[in-house]
Amino acid sequence: MTDLTRIIEAILFVAEEPVSAEELAHIANQPLTLVSDSLSELGDELTANHGIVLRNVAGGWRLYTEASVLPYLETYAASDRAKKLTNASMETLAVVAYKQPVSRGQVTEIRGVDSERALKNLERRGLIGEIGTAAGPGQAILYGTTPLFLEKMGVASISDLPPLADHVPPAEIVETLEMPMRPESSSNDSTN
Repeated sequence: MTDLTRIIEAILFVAEEPVSAEELAHIANQPLTLVSDSLSELGDELTANHGIVLRNVAGGWRLYTEASVLPYLETYAASDRAKKLTNASMETLAVVAYKQPVSRGQVTEIRGVDSERALKNLERRGLIGEIGTAAGPGQAILYGTTPLFLEKMGVASISDLPPLADHVPPAEIVETLEMPMRPESSSNDSTN
């Protein structure tokens, strides 16, 4: 497989829509004829040895699953591991990632709702795990992220996650958002 064929394969692997041969030629800074030859080479290689195929669709090229493996993909898609995370699970995962080691009680306190189900879901998917117990009464189980979490996030370590401060709104905005949820002090302090 040529370097150009590898480049094209990598581009098509991440592309969300078909990519035209002309665009591939522009990106790779190669003549269209070489790109066409590489597309043919890639198509032959995939068809002969892989579970994916290359197709020319909608004015461009795209990678697709080879038809004979479809039943296995359907089984995988129905598994817990392949299902998308709920908002509750995403919130819980964020708390664990940034506050670890953290107990179920701490996660619940931060989120403001019971987080046991979300923690069990994340643990079953292998994204978090028990990493110890807290000192003191009750010795609560402490949770942390797993190597699978790091892999899915595309980072080498927790320290590579973006700083949480970058995603927190300024204090004035938080104050404005919280205002409707605060009890009115004037109704409690009325003196008639």
